[in-house]
Amino acid sequence: MSAPTSSAAAEKSLPVDLDVEAEISKLVEENVPKHPPQMETEVERIRSSLERLTCNSIDGLQGLTSELQELQRFLNAEVQRVQGEIESALAGIKIIVETIAPWKGNPVSAAPPTSGRAARLGPGGK
Repeated sequence: MSAPTSSAAAEKSLPVDLDVEAEISKLVEENVPKHPPQMETEVERIRSSLERLTCNSIDGLQGLTSELQELQRFLNAEVQRVQGEIESALAGIKIIVETIAPWKGNPVSAAPPTSGRAARLGPGGK
């Protein structure tokens, strides 16, 4: 029989506990200030500073991006120009090699070159 009395006591203490917790929460909410006006001003000041700094950073990055794209276009144009000059130089070298190649392959004669003096001396050598 003692069991039913203890469960009845537990059921009665549960609503009391809830009431006490509700009262404590109510007192805490009343005593804790929501947000002082000065804090709201500071929060707004910080928020506006962050927005300004973020905006400046984004603008700076966009400017840098456009400069890099312009530099990329310039470098691509320079690459094409230099490649064209290299191709022209290679074509000129090919022409020179083709022109010189027959001279290297066919020797003029095996006899030593004669000078004008030897021809005047005649058959006797004097």
